[in-house]
Amino acid sequence: MRVLITGATGLVGSNLADKCIEKGIEVNYLTTSKDKIENKSNYKGFYWDPTTKDIDDKCLNDVDVIIHLAGANIAKRWTSSYKEEIIDSRVETAKLLFNSLKSSKRTISQFISASAIGIYPSSLQKLYTEDESNTDESFLGEVVEKWEAAADIFKDLNIKVTKVRTGLVLAKNGGALQKMKEPADFNLGAAFGSGKQWQSWIHIEDLSNLYMHILENNLEGVYNGVAPNPVTNTELMDGIAKQLDKNVWLPNVPAIALKVALGDMSTVVLSSQLVSSDKIENTGFTFKYKNLTKALEDLL
Repeated sequence: MRVLITGATGLVGSNLADKCIEKGIEVNYLTTSKDKIENKSNYKGFYWDPTTKDIDDKCLNDVDVIIHLAGANIAKRWTSSYKEEIIDSRVETAKLLFNSLKSSKRTISQFISASAIGIYPSSLQKLYTEDESNTDESFLGEVVEKWEAAADIFKDLNIKVTKVRTGLVLAKNGGALQKMKEPADFNLGAAFGSGKQWQSWIHIEDLSNLYMHILENNLEGVYNGVAPNPVTNTELMDGIAKQLDKNVWLPNVPAIALKVALGDMSTVVLSSQLVSSDKIENTGFTFKYKNLTKALEDLL
């Protein structure tokens, strides 16, 4: 089997590419940096520039499945222009892949797309499953709605479509955890807002394994990419501090201060999504890191 991965040099993509190669699955990948192109038998890079609709369609040679992980980092201040970039980096890239696939007349069996739990309305009480029909009215909700719609167009080519609604990804080398631990390193850790908001998280190894499980079992539809035991923001910040042998003694950072400092991006840390992992577990997937303490012990 050969897969084409977008975002393969990013946090999740690089981890997933390694797992594919370990299991004998060959990888093609797209990159906007010609310096990152490699040409091995089992790991081949191809150039694309989504802003100019330029793509090397040889990237589709012998490909069975596309895994679409590309997307601009949401952890930057959301100016009007950057909001456009966040959406386009997910939606327009999918359309470019679709048009390239359609014009090349090549056939693939499945399109697996990253997505996010930001589609679920913020709530302190409701447990969300993949059947939820309401969409959060925030910018993140808009992003995910358009992101998933861009993935669904592949159904027009009789291709199976799978979407992974990912929670907070915890990783050792980058991502949100490294930013959250920085204040705690100096005994300056504090919860955000009320601290009661739910954080549905997942260890990066489990997320990569989840993608592999979907790939190997040809699973179709929507799946939540979250660990079985979400925590509150207070529990998360306390857990990080404990692993670093630090104290969380400062008062919570007020929501209004976060909104002033971060603007619309404050919804990332203030919104609450309590999300179920039952659907993916019912397919036979087993999490290695079910509890936050074990995940943080491994990562910190």
